[in-house]
Amino acid sequence: MPWSDLGAAAAIAFVATAIVGVLAVGVLLLIRRASVLIQLCVVVLATTVAVVASMISVANAMYLSAHDLTVAVTVATMAGVVSLALAAGLGWMIVRNSRSLSALTRRIGRGETVDHAGRHQSAELIELADELVLASKRLAEAQAQAAQLEASRRELVAWISHDLRTPLAGIRAMSESLEDGLVSDPTRYHRQIRSQVEQLTRLVDDLFQLSKLDSGTLTLTLEDVTLFDIVSDAVADVRAFSGGRDIRVATELGRDIVVRADARELTRAISNLLVNAVQHTPPGSLVTVSVQLQHGRAAVSVIDSGDGIAESDLERVFDPGWRGHAARTPTPTGGAGLGLAIVRGIAEAHHGAVSVQNVPGGCRFDLMLPTAV
Repeated sequence: MPWSDLGAAAAIAFVATAIVGVLAVGVLLLIRRASVLIQLCVVVLATTVAVVASMISVANAMYLSAHDLTVAVTVATMAGVVSLALAAGLGWMIVRNSRSLSALTRRIGRGETVDHAGRHQSAELIELADELVLASKRLAEAQAQAAQLEASRRELVAWISHDLRTPLAGIRAMSESLEDGLVSDPTRYHRQIRSQVEQLTRLVDDLFQLSKLDSGTLTLTLEDVTLFDIVSDAVADVRAFSGGRDIRVATELGRDIVVRADARELTRAISNLLVNAVQHTPPGSLVTVSVQLQHGRAAVSVIDSGDGIAESDLERVFDPGWRGHAARTPTPTGGAGLGLAIVRGIAEAHHGAVSVQNVPGGCRFDLMLPTAV
């Protein structure tokens, strides 16, 4: 075939195909909300019609015999039928997988946890199904965490209400007795009222501190400090109300371990650990404090001589308001179970961490801090 005839045939085929393509695009726009099965069949049908139309147009222009044209059109039509059947089968599988993923999405929307997404016929759908399963698991974890936080919040509000009500009731009763002149020793009542007010002040201070830690508004004044000095000051502060407990500073306490920290906040964190240890150590028993380097970080360890903590409660020790199974009585520091939560917040503010574990004869808290460069 001469090049001129070949060019003419190509031009005729292009025009015929373009016309069919434009019509197919129009049809696809009209059925854009239809099933992908129908859209895929339209595409295959348009392809077949374009081939047949091109062959007929070229045949008429090139004066092919009617027999040859009939054979060519028959072959193209049969190929189009087979292609349409294959497209319909592929479209049906895509629709079935799409409906399966839609049902999976609805289950996730109802809050169900999905462990398996079923079988799918393409890499993209398999990846999408795996992502939905992963999203379901993450959503379940987030819901569980949110439920736990809400339960902790309600528990904290209830406990704080209790700790506020007790000293307030005592202050009211003593004030009424003083007002009615029924007290033989007013000075003693004045001291008790002052003690209750100090307890309320410490509780409010703890709540304010915890709110600053949770909101990230705590401002630290960082400087290089020696842990030996910080621990010594904290031990001296806690000994005043240790109730006969022996708070012993271990002989291996490192005097040359320096950290970059806020001395006031760090002292508060270590004091809270010591107070917690004193509260859970029987009178006459030992509380041990040590400072050492662990894996390149400074570690302050406080070990009490109590009964330890139930394994199921170890993860909740640092939750605000947590007190385990201990009696709900005011503590020497007037706290509401916020001390350990404050320790964790201060540790994280210093880019450190705090952990707890049961050890033979008691419980051990480790406050980990980065050393000064």
